[in-house]
Amino acid sequence: MAGKLTHFDSKGDAHMVDVGDKPVTDRIAVAKCNIKMRPETFDIISEGRARKGDVLGVARLAGIMAAKRTSDLIPLCHPLPITKVAVEFTPDARLPGFHVEATVKTTGQTGVEMEALTAASIAALTIYDMSKAVDKSMEISGLRVVLKEGGKSGRYQAP
Repeated sequence: MAGKLTHFDSKGDAHMVDVGDKPVTDRIAVAKCNIKMRPETFDIISEGRARKGDVLGVARLAGIMAAKRTSDLIPLCHPLPITKVAVEFTPDARLPGFHVEATVKTTGQTGVEMEALTAASIAALTIYDMSKAVDKSMEISGLRVVLKEGGKSGRYQAP
């Protein structure tokens, strides 16, 4: 299976992968990204002075909701019984901005990497949306899976 794109059949047509014969296992995925902004914007968010309210609180909820809706957004993703979604923000004055980390867990027949990636990206996009009135120059970067466990392929941890 290595080197083969699993979402295409022998004719090259897109299809949803049949996971019916795969064993049910505990699975976890962690995805990260960064959102960089002007120092003034970082201070407004960090100090809770945003006119629209609690930027990080709203972004956390948006990330959680996004993880639960991933199969509605990504055409070939399976709907999964998610057992946990956590979205955390680490302020970094050196960026300046925030590191976003999303952790998603399930017990199922396929992994939750797409759910973790979706949660992290939507959380960052929500920060942008809630702060764009004061800073349109924000940058979202570095979206990646940093940990994946469970299933046949086992554990992956980014270097």
